[in-house]
Amino acid sequence: MNFSPKEKKFLHAIEEARFATVNGTIPHVKPVSFIFHDDSFYLATDYKTRTYKNVAKNPKAAISIDVYKPGGHKAVLAQGKIKIIEHGPEFKKIYEKFFEKFEWVRRDPWKEDEAPFLKLIPTTKTSWGLS
Repeated sequence: MNFSPKEKKFLHAIEEARFATVNGTIPHVKPVSFIFHDDSFYLATDYKTRTYKNVAKNPKAAISIDVYKPGGHKAVLAQGKIKIIEHGPEFKKIYEKFFEKFEWVRRDPWKEDEAPFLKLIPTTKTSWGLS
């Protein structure tokens, strides 16, 4: 899935999103910090969270990133499959990006296999207000 230059600029400028997973037949949505890299979304989680348990059973998820302004709403919505990243070169690369971007990571660091990243690989996307 390719993102336009305007979508990429928007996604790199935003730090938070709403992330949706499925718990059986019920959606589970929560706010998350994320990194957009190589046309995929990465977020950190813990092994005991509802989010992790959901994607371990059902790897389908969605993310919504938006800035609401009456008459000027901007958003990107992507849906796809999750890959769990627990260690290795991809983990280290994404961890460095999280460490650089988010103060809360620098305050409470973790190592490989202590907490995973979830990589949302989009299969569909839409955006508005970014033309």
